[in-house]
Amino acid sequence: MSNKQSYFFTSESVTEGHPDKVCDIISDSVLDAILKQDSKARVACETFISKGLFIVGGEITTSARINTRDIIKEAIKKIGYDKLSFGFDCNTCVIIDAINTQSHDVAVGVDTGGAGDQGLMIGFACRETPEFMPLPIILAHKLAMRLTEVRKKGILPYLGPDGKTQVTVEYVDWKPKRIDTVVLSTQHTEKVLDRTGNRMTKKSKEEIVNKVIKYVLGKLIDKNTKIYINPAGRFLSGGPSADTGLTGRKIIVDTYGGMTAHGGGAFSGKDSTKVDRSACYMARHIAKNVVAAGFADKCTVQLSYAIGMADPVSVMVDTHHSRKISGSVIESAVRKIFPLTPEGITDYLQLRRPIFAQTAAYGHFGREGKDFTWEKLNKVSELKRECGGYVAE
Repeated sequence: MSNKQSYFFTSESVTEGHPDKVCDIISDSVLDAILKQDSKARVACETFISKGLFIVGGEITTSARINTRDIIKEAIKKIGYDKLSFGFDCNTCVIIDAINTQSHDVAVGVDTGGAGDQGLMIGFACRETPEFMPLPIILAHKLAMRLTEVRKKGILPYLGPDGKTQVTVEYVDWKPKRIDTVVLSTQHTEKVLDRTGNRMTKKSKEEIVNKVIKYVLGKLIDKNTKIYINPAGRFLSGGPSADTGLTGRKIIVDTYGGMTAHGGGAFSGKDSTKVDRSACYMARHIAKNVVAAGFADKCTVQLSYAIGMADPVSVMVDTHHSRKISGSVIESAVRKIFPLTPEGITDYLQLRRPIFAQTAAYGHFGREGKDFTWEKLNKVSELKRECGGYVAE
C-alpha cells in the first residue's frame, strides 16, 4: 500500500476584458498618467463599471493635469471594447468623475515618510515553476494570456474580450504531478453557435483546445485530463454589458491563486505610499530571493504597518517546514538587507514610474520584464553571505 499523499489544488485567472480587470486596468492607467507628470503624487483611484457606465472615484493629490475621460476610453479601446458587437463601446459609454483629494489626516502621516494605512502584506515564492510561483496560477494566467493573444492576432477572430480560465493540478507528496482539470470560459460571437443556438460548435471547441489549451499546456495534459469549454453552453453576453466590475475584486487572481494567505488590500490604482501595494511587492521580492538562495522550498513573508509609522510593526518569514537553516537567521538577514519603510521600498523597487497598467491583468507576480523590479533575484548572494556563507544544495 502506498503512503503517498495526494490532493488537488485549483487556481483561476481572467482575461483583461473581464469587468473587474477592466476596472483594474483603468485605475492603473489613471495612476500611470499622473505619475508621468508628478512622480510624488498620492493616488488611490477606484473604478466601477456597469452597462454603458463608468464611475471613477478616490482620493488623488497631484499637480498633474490629466483628461480622465480620454484615459478611460483609450484603455477600453486597447482591451477590445471598441464596438457594440461585444456589448460595450468606448465611444458611447458614460463616464462620471468623482475624484477628491487625499484626506488631510492621512496626508500628515505620509508626509513624514510613514505608511498610508495600517495593514498586513503577504509575499510568497516556491520551487514549483521557473517563475518561483505555484503551478496552478501560472498555468491559469498563461491560458488567459493566450486567449487574448489568439483574439487580438485574429487566430480565433470569433472570440470576445471577456474570459476566465481555471486549472486543477494533482499533487503527490506536496509536488505537482499532473493537470487534472481545465475549465475555460470565453466570450464569442454568434458565428460559432451550433444549430440549437445554445452551444458552440464542436469545431470551434476543438480549435480552442488546439490553439489555446494544448498550445499552452502541451505534455502537462494526459489522457485523463478533463477539459471543459464554456460548460454553461454559450457566452455571447460578456464584459460590462453582462456584469458589473470593480477595482480590486480579483485579489487572489492578482497574487498566488489561493496557494497562500492574502493581505487586506488590493493593488490597482494605488501609488507606492500605499503599503497595500508596495509592501506586497517587497514581500514577494524577499520570498523569491530566500527560495532562490536555497534556504527553503517555499517561503511566505508577512509585513505589517501602522498608519503614519515608517518601520514595519512586524516581519515574519515562514518557510513551511522546508527551511535548510534557522528561521531566525533568515529573518535577521531580511531585516538587514531589504529596505522595509514605504520610502525605502519605493526607491529600491523604483515605484514612482508609470509602470502599473501592465500589472493590472494576468497577475502581479511571476512576470518578466525590466519594470517588474520585485521579481529580480539580485539579493541571493548577499543573503548567502549574511547567513554564514550558506550554499544551496
